[in-house]
Amino acid sequence: MFDLEQELKNLPEDPGVYIMHDKDDKIIYVGKAKILKNRVRQYFQKNSNHTPKVLAMVSNVAYFEYIVTDSETEALALECNLIKKHRPKYNILLKDDKHYPYIKVTINEPYPKVLKVRRLLKDGAKYYGPYVSGITIKNTLELVQKLFKPPTCHRKFPDDIRKGRPCLNYHINNCFAPCTGKVSKEEYRQVFFNICRFLDGNHKELIAELTEQMMKASQNMEYEKAADLRDKIQAVKDIEEHQKIINTDKQNDKDVIALAREESVAFCEVFFIRNGKVIGRESYKIDNTQHSTNEEILTDFVKQFYQNSEFIPEEILTEYEVDDSEAIMKWLSGIRKHKVTIAMPKRGEKLHLVEMVRKNADIALGNYKIKVMKEREKNTVLDMMQEQLRLEKRPYRIEAYDISNIQGTDNVGAMVVFENGKPAKRKYRIFKIKSFEGADDYAAMREVIYRRFRHALEEEEQVEKGTLLKRNAKFLPLPDLILLDGGKGHLNVITELLDMIEVDIETFGMVKNDKHRTRGLVSKNGEIELSATSPVFKLITHIQDEVHDTAISYHRKLRGKINSELDKINGIGEKRRKALLTTFKTIDKIKEATLDELLNVKEMDSKSAQSVYDYFRRNSDV
Repeated sequence: MFDLEQELKNLPEDPGVYIMHDKDDKIIYVGKAKILKNRVRQYFQKNSNHTPKVLAMVSNVAYFEYIVTDSETEALALECNLIKKHRPKYNILLKDDKHYPYIKVTINEPYPKVLKVRRLLKDGAKYYGPYVSGITIKNTLELVQKLFKPPTCHRKFPDDIRKGRPCLNYHINNCFAPCTGKVSKEEYRQVFFNICRFLDGNHKELIAELTEQMMKASQNMEYEKAADLRDKIQAVKDIEEHQKIINTDKQNDKDVIALAREESVAFCEVFFIRNGKVIGRESYKIDNTQHSTNEEILTDFVKQFYQNSEFIPEEILTEYEVDDSEAIMKWLSGIRKHKVTIAMPKRGEKLHLVEMVRKNADIALGNYKIKVMKEREKNTVLDMMQEQLRLEKRPYRIEAYDISNIQGTDNVGAMVVFENGKPAKRKYRIFKIKSFEGADDYAAMREVIYRRFRHALEEEEQVEKGTLLKRNAKFLPLPDLILLDGGKGHLNVITELLDMIEVDIETFGMVKNDKHRTRGLVSKNGEIELSATSPVFKLITHIQDEVHDTAISYHRKLRGKINSELDKINGIGEKRRKALLTTFKTIDKIKEATLDELLNVKEMDSKSAQSVYDYFRRNSDV
């Protein structure tokens, strides 16, 4: 039995971490203390003015344990590690644990490269970032490519200079092609020095140099080169206009953190300021904050956010006071190996910064509330669908199917999945029809549905045997509702199939009007009337459009591959390609065709037929 009074008396007067357990031995809270005896005893003093969170936590404590450390800073690091490991109920939990990407320029190498990396190394290269948004770093790298055209291939310089032809990037003017040997080592490195200056934000110096090069090219009547330099100058100027200068202290990197909250949810907004410019921002949702103060939320956020961060700035500005700020600053300074300060501005430019970030936190919270409201609306739509279609249960998972072909060639099927009223694109599946050739939508739909449920049955058996984890299954769970892109004929065929394979799932056809737009649903008993303005009708229209577009996209992709294959053959142009596909229907049939069969195709002559025949014999593995 745990003797609370005795254990409180035995607490040491040392720094350390205390761990609270509930009656089921589960860790429900982890905290750190400068003096364990004083801090832990405070929780169990009846006259203390505890916060609602502490009162709720203490009422569930069955026993506690503690770990003594040599310093408060060590205790802080241990606390963060234990919170991350055990995720206690009453600690503020930050879900995101990201290693943000950087742009690396290997200027330390004779022939530098531009890379996207997630680790900072002391290797002499130059690093830019962190970039908190994948879109931001993608756009930045694309702009670097557009402006400076560095090589992106895997060739090694100078070893691969003049070895082989330049790649496609050179021919589309997207690489300055050092592989040709027309670029000196000094010219090569100058391009990467300019890239570094661009990423450093030294735009004025870069613009001045590019302007000088442009004028020189113009004087030498190299007008194409001058025009290219002009476009680069304009692009750099456009970037400069869009980057917001927020202060004149360009040498002081800082993060600015503000908070917005409502009921049990809070949003911490972080703006990342480097060289006096906002380079990115990130919003973090934190749940179960109803019993915590703003200061507690912000303190726990700061500790967890910077615990494993690749980059810690010199200055952190916060909207509220951070508890134990001295200990946290000392801890972060140790990680950064340079002084880190945490401050709550009360006036001036820094306060305006915090207020700007707070407005963005309010917007993030507002967007979340709108999202929650829309989710509730979707739930309402599914409830309405259950009622109007007389379903036994609310259709959480809806699957829709469609077939696509052109004149009976290259039949394909598509399956799209909607979960809780939203498209679950990772669960979409596509099928190439294998059992027949020609135009038969009923047979194609039957094959797709049969294969879908055959795969599901195989996966269920694998799950039972323990050879497959259910979360890794591609065709489980089964749908609550099946929608077919087609009318009564499709419905009859598939209903008969489902009965045969003993699958009991509500199935409806999605019918269209003369203008090929959604008209409504059809059941075994005929069409179901739905108002064109009703939420259920709009959801069905969305599902029908989605499955149709998915089927068409897959068919085009497949046709593109076939056309591309035939385009490789000498003497086969558009007319002959169409004639071959019209006659043989599939690429496999063309591969198997004899020379006489190829000669019998309209538009083909002996030379072109021989070319096709020889091509597929040489490339029999294609």
